[in-house]
Amino acid sequence: MHSPVSHKILNQQFWLTTDRTMYWEEEKALIVSDLHIGKTGHFRKSGIAVPATVCKEDLQRLIAQIQYFQPRELIIVGDMFHSHANKELELFLKWRSDLSDIKIKLVRGNHDILEERWYENAGIQLSQRTLSMHQFHFVHDITDHLGRKEKTGRNKEVSYCFSGHIHPGIRIQGSGKQSLCFPCFYFGKKYAVLPAFSHFTGVAMIYPEAEEEVFVIVNQELIQLQ
Repeated sequence: MHSPVSHKILNQQFWLTTDRTMYWEEEKALIVSDLHIGKTGHFRKSGIAVPATVCKEDLQRLIAQIQYFQPRELIIVGDMFHSHANKELELFLKWRSDLSDIKIKLVRGNHDILEERWYENAGIQLSQRTLSMHQFHFVHDITDHLGRKEKTGRNKEVSYCFSGHIHPGIRIQGSGKQSLCFPCFYFGKKYAVLPAFSHFTGVAMIYPEAEEEVFVIVNQELIQLQ
């Protein structure tokens, strides 16, 4: 594993990794978004030949991150699962039983459609819209959260949001007219958008403005765009 990259927000220490995770040092919390567990099984049910190893590889990557950081809790910023229960969710439950000492906190995403009892039985603390910890808020879709803040008038509080949902990516130009798209971490003044943890996802192009920070994941390296 490549060395994590330091990033401070509101005097708190975070560490970014090429495996699309973020570690919050003060809280000993590993933060990820958009695992989409069960997505490949959902596609196979529809007759699309997606390798069954994709989900196993994602869970193995997550285990490696947990072994490296030794977190007390895992914060998932939505879309932990992709759809209804299938065999890949059974694989997750076996994985969960081996790591039962870690708290899992999930902000419900648009794909997290399982019954609440399922999450409870799996030892997952479910937040319907927002998980707040100190001066930070964890939401799935930042546009939905910002809309609620405007309605309630809570725009002056000193806080910062972490979100997911859009699977952010950025296009980097090469020589000539060549260009490639890469997943990235996006940090604006008020909120961040984390990359999708699962490799079985696309990316949505973002176009950062001045003073916004982007860390691009390129060939197992994190490159901060200037």
